[in-house]
Amino acid sequence: MGQTGRPSAPWHLWVVGIVSLLWNAFGCYDYLMTQTENREYLVMMEAYGVTVDEAIAYYNTFPAWADFSWALGVWGSLAGSLMLLLRSRFAFHAFVLSLIGLLATMPYTFGNPLPGVTDSSTAIGMTATITVVIVLLVWYAKAMTRRGVLG
Repeated sequence: MGQTGRPSAPWHLWVVGIVSLLWNAFGCYDYLMTQTENREYLVMMEAYGVTVDEAIAYYNTFPAWADFSWALGVWGSLAGSLMLLLRSRFAFHAFVLSLIGLLATMPYTFGNPLPGVTDSSTAIGMTATITVVIVLLVWYAKAMTRRGVLG
């Protein structure tokens, strides 16, 4: 028991917190680079046969609700990771909001794929990976809250 009367943080809390923080920080970086139309960043889209201008035009077509959902997904996960490290029980809530954001964004992104991309396996694989990670983080935060580690 720590001085606060709750169990000491297990070693894996710090590993999960730091790894998830790094993982989720990249999602936020990606969001910022697309929202600010960073041409140097978006040049990576050329590997998928999409020009920078086409990528910018595509992201500019997102309706407000899809953009909001995407933001909720990435920033919710980052907040959840920070809250894990701060040992806050609200980490669970942040990860749930992130999952909601991801699930709400999926219909738009899969229904309106990036023009010119004919192979959607990369997008499907990445979305599946992100979904699994968020679900695991929701579960982990809930488990740590039940054990009294997060308070």
